[in-house]
Amino acid sequence: MRRRSLIMLAAALAIGCTTERAAAPAADSVGRARYSLYQEQQNRGLARRPSPATIGLAAATSEPEEQPSAPLPGVSTNMIIRTATASIQVDSVQAAVAQLKQLATRLGGYVASSGIETGRNQLKQAVIEMKIPATRFDEVLAGLTPIGKLESVNVDAEDVGEEFVDVTARMDNARRLERRLIDLLATRTGKLKDVLDVERELARVREEIDRYEGRIRYLKAHTAMSTLSVTVHEPLPVVGTAGKSVMGEAFTQAWRNFVVLLSLAVQSLGVVLPLGLVAGVAWVVTRRWRVARQRAA
Repeated sequence: MRRRSLIMLAAALAIGCTTERAAAPAADSVGRARYSLYQEQQNRGLARRPSPATIGLAAATSEPEEQPSAPLPGVSTNMIIRTATASIQVDSVQAAVAQLKQLATRLGGYVASSGIETGRNQLKQAVIEMKIPATRFDEVLAGLTPIGKLESVNVDAEDVGEEFVDVTARMDNARRLERRLIDLLATRTGKLKDVLDVERELARVREEIDRYEGRIRYLKAHTAMSTLSVTVHEPLPVVGTAGKSVMGEAFTQAWRNFVVLLSLAVQSLGVVLPLGLVAGVAWVVTRRWRVARQRAA
């Protein structure tokens, strides 16, 4: 009887050890993933303090933390967004617009937008916005001189190389975190609440990745193609206003001057009439006084 009890006790101990060894890898995997997630959230200031058991389990089974990757050798940090505006005086707006379109096409660019203002009593002008490859930006500026009289050119350059490298590094870190979360969901272990928390965190990380990718596409597109906005206009008339007859303006101004003169004459009556009345009364009084003096003499 005693020997039978010892055999049953040994079997129970063996079963318990086997169960612990089977559950240990799953617990280690969950603890490692949860602790890694906590570290990522702590770097962003969004982490909640985990339980001491979780920290202890993850610290005992965690691997060395990955260091942020350095910029890729193929990534250029010399990224500059160039924008320019120019003003040109031309003899014909339509001909200048056609020349600008030909210039953009010849340099491998295109016309993004264009607008022409013309009509009665308006100065004929057009605004052309061109997208030109950044490598041929200087050529397009030099090609503006033959079109007409170049009045002004303003160039603005913005260096976005540092921002590009920073966004690229953030996207790489977010992708590593995404892989960790996917591995954690693949194990399908732990409580339902923990699984839902991981899914929410995974959705947020993927949203960040999409935002980083969009910003990288924007930077690449604007550094690869420079923007040039050109305003072309016809010369102003020597006399008068654009779209109006010079002689017609002269007659109109003459009539305005005549009306102004009449108005000044009418306005002066308010001063001349009172002064004339006072002068007439003074003259009449003076004459009567002289006549009375002569009779007395």
